[in-house]
Amino acid sequence: MIDLRLLREDPDRVRASQRARGEDVALVDALLSADERRRTSSVRFDELRAEQKSLGKLIPKATGDEKAELLKKAGELSAAVKAADAAQDEAKDETQALLLKLGNLVHPDVPVGGEEDFTVLETHGTIRDFGAEGFEPKDHLEIGELLGAIDVERGAKVSGSRFYYLTGIGALLELALVNAAIAQATEAGFTPMLTPALVRPRAMEGTGFLGQAAENVYHLEKDDYYLVGTSEVPLAAYHMDEIVDAAKLPLRYAGFSPCFRREAGTYGKDTRGIFRVHQFDKVEMFSYVAPDDAENEHKRLLDWEKQWLTGLELPFQVIDVATGDLGSSASRKFDCEAWIPTQGKYRELTSASNCDEFQARRLSVRMRDGKKVQPLATLNGTLCAVPRTIVAIFENHQLADGSVRVPEMLRPYLGGREVLEPVSK
Repeated sequence: MIDLRLLREDPDRVRASQRARGEDVALVDALLSADERRRTSSVRFDELRAEQKSLGKLIPKATGDEKAELLKKAGELSAAVKAADAAQDEAKDETQALLLKLGNLVHPDVPVGGEEDFTVLETHGTIRDFGAEGFEPKDHLEIGELLGAIDVERGAKVSGSRFYYLTGIGALLELALVNAAIAQATEAGFTPMLTPALVRPRAMEGTGFLGQAAENVYHLEKDDYYLVGTSEVPLAAYHMDEIVDAAKLPLRYAGFSPCFRREAGTYGKDTRGIFRVHQFDKVEMFSYVAPDDAENEHKRLLDWEKQWLTGLELPFQVIDVATGDLGSSASRKFDCEAWIPTQGKYRELTSASNCDEFQARRLSVRMRDGKKVQPLATLNGTLCAVPRTIVAIFENHQLADGSVRVPEMLRPYLGGREVLEPVSK
């Protein structure tokens, strides 16, 4: 959540951020009004309590009619205190509820607009000319079936659409990718983490996934648990309600977990293969840093993602995601999009988001620097979302006979294999 003091001092900045996101600008004025009621009711309650305490000291000393009058006034005052306390609690709850609906403040350099209004910042690698090589590229599913690596038919039979099995070399490839990603993250100073896939409501709400993203979250109503869509959630909540020594920052974690997404609103989109699925595994980088180091850490996360995709020898572009596509927690987000030959376009493989103090305020994660205690900043960056990475590897490194060349970086994790060979023709 944002700082209420900032809202009071510069409401126009918050309105501009809401407008850029395409969100409700009227929420800002409703929140200002609720905050004013909260502060006024708090002052009123304190005044009545002080009066009540003063009166309480007079009653034992009074006698006769004076005492009767004081007792009568004390009864009236007691009712007023209870009413003021209830009004104070109601105003606090309303303020908190509205504050949780407000998105993070957008960074001033973020391009304004929707999903297609991003800015391309960099382009890396060379797109293959399959025509010049003399063959038409196959899509990842056809390749995966030739290799005996992907089985979507049985995935659908067992679990429904957008589920799949990785079999044989497909399963080995996932393990290779995960181990390679964890190795890179560990070398960069991240602590490897295996995180819970089920979290309590506060963890999900605290990271900002029960707002506009709620429709894509799986909720187990009987137990009131949520299935995480990314290990960002348990990693953000790892230090919930804690005060971290500023001297220990940055704290960096690399989480490996299954991820679950309902993919609501994507009917008919990316239905073939394993690009957009309900369950997948992912290695996620997560950083806790001092607020004044957040922008530099954001660039570092992006650099690690670029290192990863370069190591996989994939052509990709880096984009500055537009305001309407940020998600509620991020103030700025960079995506790395790999070229997918059979689609003839770049598609998202990784994201790096700077959430500033937004999540830390919601989860009460603070840092102590000397005597000063304040919220810290959190950032997250995808290193390897396994299915999409497999899609990009199969399509970009395929050979004419349906085999796939293994990027050199992955060969030590695949028993030295240089090529993945078809198991059927």
